[in-house]
Amino acid sequence: MIRNESRLRQIDRRWEREAYYDLSFNEALGIYARLWQQALRLNPDPIADWREDLASDLAIARAINGLPPQS
Repeated sequence: MIRNESRLRQIDRRWEREAYYDLSFNEALGIYARLWQQALRLNPDPIADWREDLASDLAIARAINGLPPQS
């Protein structure tokens, strides 16, 4: 169980700095491209319009914030 969130964030930030410190732009782009390929393998038919995926989240946020439903 994580008891000290700030300590965990410090550890994460340090790891990210050390892990990615010496990457060139092309190496970082290669990692991104491979991650994108993996995401497409997991879901070969992504939502064409990403806003459709967020519609329910936005409706809840509007209700929580006291805003009228979007028409």
